[in-house]
Amino acid sequence: MQNKSKINADYWIKKLSLIRHEEGGYYREVYRASEQIQQTCLPNRFSGSRPFGTSIYFLLENDQISTMHRLQADEIWHFYAGSSLTIYIINPQGICSHIFLGNDFENGEAYQAVVTAGSWFGAKLNKTDAYALVGCTMAPGFDYNDFELGNRGELIKKFPQHREIIEMLTRGA
Repeated sequence: MQNKSKINADYWIKKLSLIRHEEGGYYREVYRASEQIQQTCLPNRFSGSRPFGTSIYFLLENDQISTMHRLQADEIWHFYAGSSLTIYIINPQGICSHIFLGNDFENGEAYQAVVTAGSWFGAKLNKTDAYALVGCTMAPGFDYNDFELGNRGELIKKFPQHREIIEMLTRGA
């Protein structure tokens, strides 16, 4: 058994063979269903068939963020290890909410959280000198055609009331 004092972000990155993710942090796909849901059985927002489901490991460390993005299917986040993080969500109606993912239930944290399809969202650690290892599960499964990275200027124009959160969770001008 690994000495708990030596478990840190580098340990998980190596142990789980995580690689850099374009939205920030590190990830590795763990599961992709071999069976597909045909496009005719999916809502019109999907451009083709999708796997029944997918899951990944995802890790943020220190001041890394998961930049604002949106997906065409619900995404379930699962907390595994490390420090808690906050998922910031702006739904299609412009209502902003947040979810604390972690293991401190007395302070409103949860092991699992759902981000609904079509919402803009991103995440950051609640402590900057820590890491969080989480998992993300989707059904229908993830496909890059369903992934949209947020543009800071466009998001601020659409949701000016959430400028501070958008600036915190996007890159560039």
